[in-house]
Amino acid sequence: MLCEHGLNLKGDSANAVPYYQKLRVRVTHIWGNRSLAILKEKAWSLTHILLTHHHDDHVAGLADVLAVHRAQVIGAAADQHRLPSLNRAVVAGDTLVIGSQRGRVMDVPGHTVGHIAVYFEAAKLLFSADSLMALGCGRLFEGTAEQMWQSLDAMRNLPADTLVCSGHEYTLANAKFAITIEPQNTDLIKRQADTIAANQQGKPTVPSRLSLERATNPFLRPESPEIRERLQMPGASNAKVFAEIRRLKDKF
Repeated sequence: MLCEHGLNLKGDSANAVPYYQKLRVRVTHIWGNRSLAILKEKAWSLTHILLTHHHDDHVAGLADVLAVHRAQVIGAAADQHRLPSLNRAVVAGDTLVIGSQRGRVMDVPGHTVGHIAVYFEAAKLLFSADSLMALGCGRLFEGTAEQMWQSLDAMRNLPADTLVCSGHEYTLANAKFAITIEPQNTDLIKRQADTIAANQQGKPTVPSRLSLERATNPFLRPESPEIRERLQMPGASNAKVFAEIRRLKDKF
């Protein structure tokens, strides 16, 4: 399986197991020629393409890929009017069968109103695209803060050992912001140092474990006493604290 950065998860997670060897699914972020080059190099057969949302950086190049690989294109029924032509339109709760694995479609509005994610329970993989991201979350282009918080809350309650495959790698920039929100968080301090080191060594920081996101990602931590004190919002709802963190990030 290819995550959104062209990563072969078979080599990166003990839980991303044998079924990926012959069956490949491309999860949004279609890079056209780059995707084709990776598939050719690995001698992989592309069978499924998941479009998590309609933004151009997640659908551009699709026609080039489909000209070579006759893959099934899957996307949200709610966004069908602004996505490329779909072979299957899905809604929350639908099941995607990829090889021997079954993925559950999740409705995760916020970044866009039609954004979806897919959770593969047995493989312990979450393809979250631009909803939940490494040390961050997507900007609210269409949805509300309340919608995004509900989406993030649903994803943060998945099993802690879930591997989060997000749509972009902004971990270093996100760490610089996160440390201003919760500067005494020792897990976050370590993660920022680890991220800097990984960046210097040319190593990826995506995907990441959900347990690490819970411990360090400020957008998943509105209950944190330090964050609430720093924002002067001791009695506010989690959604309102999240909204303030998102507002601060937008102007950071």
